[in-house]
Amino acid sequence: MSELSYAALAGRGVLRVDGPDARSFLQGLISNDVDKVAPDRAVHAALLTPQGKYLFDFFIFEHDGGLFLDCEAARIAELMKRLTMYKLRADAGLEDVSGDWTAAAAWGAGAAAAVELPETAGAAAPWSGGAVCVDPRLAAAGLRALLPAAGAGAALEAAGFQAACAAAYDAHRLALGLPDGSRDMVAEKSILLESGFDELNGVDWNKGCYMGQELTARTKYRGLVKKRLVPVDIDGPPPEAGTPVMNGDKEAGEMRSSLDGRGLALIRLEHLDDAEARLTAGDATVQARKPAWADF
Repeated sequence: MSELSYAALAGRGVLRVDGPDARSFLQGLISNDVDKVAPDRAVHAALLTPQGKYLFDFFIFEHDGGLFLDCEAARIAELMKRLTMYKLRADAGLEDVSGDWTAAAAWGAGAAAAVELPETAGAAAPWSGGAVCVDPRLAAAGLRALLPAAGAGAALEAAGFQAACAAAYDAHRLALGLPDGSRDMVAEKSILLESGFDELNGVDWNKGCYMGQELTARTKYRGLVKKRLVPVDIDGPPPEAGTPVMNGDKEAGEMRSSLDGRGLALIRLEHLDDAEARLTAGDATVQARKPAWADF
């Protein structure tokens, strides 16, 4: 595989939100500031329950006069239904345009320079008929791109990227400790700050009210985070998502997604701080580690 790689992400869909009220409509619902989204800036954000629990997350690009959400393909109808519930009289349109677009990830040393972007999380630009950005969560993750489906691969290869499978990107993001939607965050149960949304630029603390803001703010300012989603190295058969992580006879957490000896797990902080912890999940031994970007 070359130093620069890309993967078309078949598990991602694309939702277009447009109309005069598109921004104000989303602004009152999601965790990040929609007003920051511009042709030169993309953001990552989440939609929560009124109680502040995770429902959906997505990357937001501005393109062709609309806002484009790179989201989970399998849940896009559910996302549209939820947004429609809150649209009321807002003059905003919602359209699933997944068939026309390819969501892709690209990574490797010099990935940002290959598309003439600075290595700054969220830096974006129009590109090859679509849009490309440095991953808004973490510049080390590489690029996210929304490109016309017909020429997506050719455009990335012309820029010096070599095609890789989606599993290769999965291994890359697991090594960095980045969650992948509902594979790693449980709908109506997970809390954003347990999943790194603060450090990974997914929450704007200065914007106005949004759905679930009160619990999210209280969790931060009262120091109520007791668990964290962290990368784990797995020695043994890969545990299924949901497998309890044990520290001896004490339940320390729960596995999330994994691949080839790497995974993510939600671990109680008291066990992360335990120097003598011997963590297991099913028949495997797991070693939790704190991501370089995390602050806890």
